[in-house]
Amino acid sequence: MNVEQTKARAGPREFSPKDDLPEEYRKAATRMLEFHANSEIMGAYLERPFIRKAPSLERKMAFSAKVQDEIGHGQLLYRAAESLGVKTRDEMLDDLAEGKGKFLNCFHYPLESWVETPMIAFFVDGAAMRRQATLKKSSWEPYAHAMDKVCFEEGFHVKHGESILSELMNGSKKEQEMTQEAFEKWWPRILQFFGPTDDQSSHHDFAADVGLKVMTNDELRNAFLNTYLPKAKKYGLEIPDEPRIRENDDGTYDVVEDDLDWDEFFTIAKNDYEPGVGQIEGRKHAQDAVEWVRNALDEQEALAAGGQSPQAAD
Repeated sequence: MNVEQTKARAGPREFSPKDDLPEEYRKAATRMLEFHANSEIMGAYLERPFIRKAPSLERKMAFSAKVQDEIGHGQLLYRAAESLGVKTRDEMLDDLAEGKGKFLNCFHYPLESWVETPMIAFFVDGAAMRRQATLKKSSWEPYAHAMDKVCFEEGFHVKHGESILSELMNGSKKEQEMTQEAFEKWWPRILQFFGPTDDQSSHHDFAADVGLKVMTNDELRNAFLNTYLPKAKKYGLEIPDEPRIRENDDGTYDVVEDDLDWDEFFTIAKNDYEPGVGQIEGRKHAQDAVEWVRNALDEQEALAAGGQSPQAAD
């Protein structure tokens, strides 16, 4: 099947690993899935410290479950990407550890205090749910099926984040002020979650033509804004003056996208941003720390198959 035939059959049609698909489709789907899987892994690394730092046993248990879920989502998505036959799971994980793998802008920034946790667990996860719900209709069948499980669990993550936000905004005046400061810091980053504006997006057109995506970045951003800006106000958060938010005649909202720092965003996208580099190094250290386990498993598998261990072969 060539690219034009793939475009013509996209839409409600789903493609599976048994289909004869053009390399361009396979590479585009792999890039999209690898980015998503990397983001799940790096999001887990971002929140992992709060398993210990959370202020109560209940919160520690919730963060432990959340981190476990995110790692599981990443592995599920790597497998769906691997089924395209372009890159293996190990290659994708190695690229992530070496700083070659791309991931979401929000996960390049460190979480520095407890009051910042709902910025990820409520707003970013809410944005993720907005995007992931549309991917249940993705034309790559393993991706669409993976989204059923991911969205189910992400729904609990959003409720967890909303619970933390509610607790903070109904807490002491100091807690409310600190949460407002965290919101003002994270709000522009959250609005950039969906990626560059449609006129700057380099991959959307093909992905939409072949059914990998069903909504544009701007459509997703505006849909999120119209749902979550009222929720932010509901909990007493004040919307920052910048970036400017316009209220339309029909009561909907959109953001003045020129107010967002797209230079910083594209620097982040190249993995060339100091906080993000720190996150990547954390991933590399973790991968290096368990390399001996992978080697031992590879050796055991080789011996069980009746062959020579990789170390002995060297």
